[in-house]
Parts: sequence; C-alpha cells; structure tokens
Amino acid sequence: MYILTEPTRSTFIVKYPIQSIFSFPIIQHIQVHQFERGEFIIQEGSFPRYLYYLVEGKAKIYLTHQNGKVSLINFIQPGTFIGEMELLHETYYSKGIQTATKAICFAIPVHICKNQLLNDAKFLKYLCTFLSNKATAMTAKYSQSLAYPLENRLAEFILLSADDYFYKEKHKEVCEYLGVSYRHLLHVFAQFLNEGYIEKSGRGYKITNEEQLRQLATTIHLV
Repeated sequence: MYILTEPTRSTFIVKYPIQSIFSFPIIQHIQVHQFERGEFIIQEGSFPRYLYYLVEGKAKIYLTHQNGKVSLINFIQPGTFIGEMELLHETYYSKGIQTATKAICFAIPVHICKNQLLNDAKFLKYLCTFLSNKATAMTAKYSQSLAYPLENRLAEFILLSADDYFYKEKHKEVCEYLGVSYRHLLHVFAQFLNEGYIEKSGRGYKITNEEQLRQLATTIHLV
C-alpha cells in the first residue's frame, strides 16, 4: 500500500465527492491509499487505524474459523465502507479484507476523527442506511443458493471476482462460497468452457463471452 500525494489525491477527492456524506469538514483529514491486487486492507483480528471507503476496485472478506479453516465470506464493491463495525464497536473482531484487484480507498484516520464521526448525525444516518443495505444484500446472497441453479450463480461469481476479464479463484473456496460440491462446480465450468463463455489461460480463465455470462447473472436479479 502507498499513500497518494498531490495532485493525484485531489483528483480522486474531486472525482468522488465524499464530503457530501459528512457535516464536518472531513477533506482535510482524508488520505488516499492505493492497494495492489492481493494486499490486505485489514488483517484479520487487527484493529484498523482508518475508516476506509472503497472508491475503485474490488476486495474479498475472509474469516478464519476456530478449526483453522478459512472461508471466503463476500465481495466488497466501490461505495463500501471498510472498518465501520470497528468504529462502532471497539471489541468487534475484524475479518480479513484482501483486494481482488488494484484498489483505491479514502482513508479517514480514526484516532483523529472518531469523536466527530460518532457525533455527526448526517454521517450516522448515511451509515445506518449503508448497514441496512449490506444486511439485505447478505440475506439475498444466501437465498440465491436455494432459488437459482449453479449456472446463474457461477456466472455472477466469475464476473464479480474477475480482474480485467481474468478469473483465477481457487475452486475449493468457490465451492464453499456457493455451497456446492467440487464435482458439480467442475461440471458447470466444463459447460462454460464448451459454450465458449470462458477459456483456460495459464493458472486461470479468460472471459471470452462477457455478454452471455451477464445474461446468466442478470437472471438472479430479475423480479
């Protein structure tokens, strides 16, 4: 990770007007952090020094269970806070947040701004809406495993996790995330390969028919 300086810092602040979320002047405190793919924004079990707001890129949430097993919990998209639960609850156990692509985050130093953040009604109202939408999205994710076949859910997952049209997630993690057997996952991957939606490339897969994958993924979101 490295901290972007002027004039690049101001370019991102103008491009993504985060000040509109707050009542107090936050811009003077904001840093802009750039993470390369595979870097950890937050290490599991640590207490973050910053309240992050992802503006570009994607990240993954991991959780280590008591038996040592590590599970992929969810993906984080732009427009998402990272470290908001730690801001609200000092004893909250932080999950691991790792970038899935190159990522840009606004970083608000908690040790400087915590009191202002927790007393800013405008920010807290926005945060409540954000947390409500986050909970609703998680509920929808788990209900999808019962309502839709693997073809639709895998298409959505590939599009969500791909970096510049290249997908290389571990099959074992994907099985756990989607709640399917390894054999079933390989069967659907073979279908996608035969249909020309993806093609094997090195240690991953290149997306060769994004439109068809999006049609399959969009089915999940139709009402």
